Amino acid sequence: MEVQGKIKRLSDTQTLGSGGFRKREVVVTTEEQYPQHLAIEFVQDKTELLNNYREGQSVKVSINLRGREWVSPQGETKYFNSIQGWRIEALESAPQGGSDLPPVPPAAAFQPMDEMNDEEQDDLPF
Repeated sequence: MEVQGKIKRLSDTQTLGSGGFRKREVVVTTEEQYPQHLAIEFVQDKTELLNNYREGQSVKVSINLRGREWVSPQGETKYFNSIQGWRIEALESAPQGGSDLPPVPPAAAFQPMDEMNDEEQDDLPF
């Protein structure tokens, strides 16, 4: 699964327990009619994936949904869900300024094959 949006908050890496379990959380706000603020946790070596990102940046995050069951000492069963990230990519718009690539013509510049005359169709290099 994937989630797209802007980074609202990046937490510092936390080390928990004597085993050195590491986790880091990023809050991504989706860009839709009703934006959602999703807390996504990255664990262990995946925490380092967040080092090159900043708040306000548009990203696409690959996630897994995790769920677990917990039984209290009184015998009551509860369920907990979490969103765990395993990959993150920047979604940057086209760079400002000059580019080595030629401009892309507008869609109106392309004609369907059935609207081309015979001369245009014979002009193909293959």
